[in-house]
Formats: sequence, C-alpha cells, structure tokens
Amino acid sequence: MKCLKAFGIISIVLVVIATLYLVAGGYNVAADDPHWRATALLLAAVRERSIASRASPIVVPPDLNTAKRVADGAVDYAEMCAGCHLAPGIKNTELREGLYPTPPDLAHDPVSDPKVAFWTIKHGIKMTGMPAWGKSHNDELIWNMVAFLHKLPDTTPERYRALTAKARPDEHGHDDDPMRQ
Repeated sequence: MKCLKAFGIISIVLVVIATLYLVAGGYNVAADDPHWRATALLLAAVRERSIASRASPIVVPPDLNTAKRVADGAVDYAEMCAGCHLAPGIKNTELREGLYPTPPDLAHDPVSDPKVAFWTIKHGIKMTGMPAWGKSHNDELIWNMVAFLHKLPDTTPERYRALTAKARPDEHGHDDDPMRQ
C-alpha cells in the first residue's frame, strides 16, 4: 500500500511540474526547432492511429483509376499540393522548407491506402500545415486528387507537365500554376 501511495504522490508531482513547464512556455513550439524524439514519436503514433480509425469506414469509388479522374486530380494537385508535397521535376520549394514537420514527398513516399489519402485531404492534420480541403472542395474533387496520388510515383516530369497544362481557372480563381516549369 505504501508503494502505491508513493507512486501516486510522485505521479501528481510530475504532472504538476510538467504542467508548470508547459504553462510557463518552456516547450518551444517554433517550426525551426524540432520536437524532442519522444514527442515526435508520440505525435506520429497518435496521428497514424487517429487517421486509420477514421478512414477505415470510407468507401473507395469503383472508378478511382479512370484517366479523367487522374487528369483532373493532377490539375488540383498542381494547384494545391505541389508547393508542399512536391511533384515530378520539382526538387524543393521555399514553402516546404519552412514547414515542420516536413510534408512527405508524395512521389517518393506515397500514401498507399486511398481511404487514408481521402480522409487526410478532406480533414487535414492539426499543427502540420496540412489544410482541411473538405471545407472548400467536394468529395468528387478530393477523390480525383486521390486518383492522381496513386499514379504520382510513376509519373515522369514530362507527363506531369502534360497533365497539368490545362489548369481550370473556374475552380481556383487563376489560370496557371506557378509550380509548372
């Protein structure tokens, strides 16, 4: 019983110290100062489990791999995603360099599960710079981006430029893509 009481007191003291540290501003939230390794591992585990549990009931459309979906998704990807997640022929961007955590290069680190890709695009991820595109884009447009994401690792720079040459000014308010070379 004495061990249990001592453990309880020590736990309370540690929680109070941690709370004071955090409330006093001791933890640096600056994007140019990486998380402690334990913090990064915990956040990654929480993120992965959270997304997996919420994405599991999503139903993938049967026509996900059609040429039209891929082409339409490529245009949206160029306009909204390439600045952070790169694209074939794009090595880095100033925007991406300033983000922490660094967004994945989706051509080299693809999202294999379309449900996870859809959920992430639609809902975003807190404190990562990943916006919730579902607030401004319907599910059809998001599925188009997912369709393109699955073709992205095999897309050459030339094919990417061809797919994104016809930007749609009506949906995003501009005619061309500054990422296009």
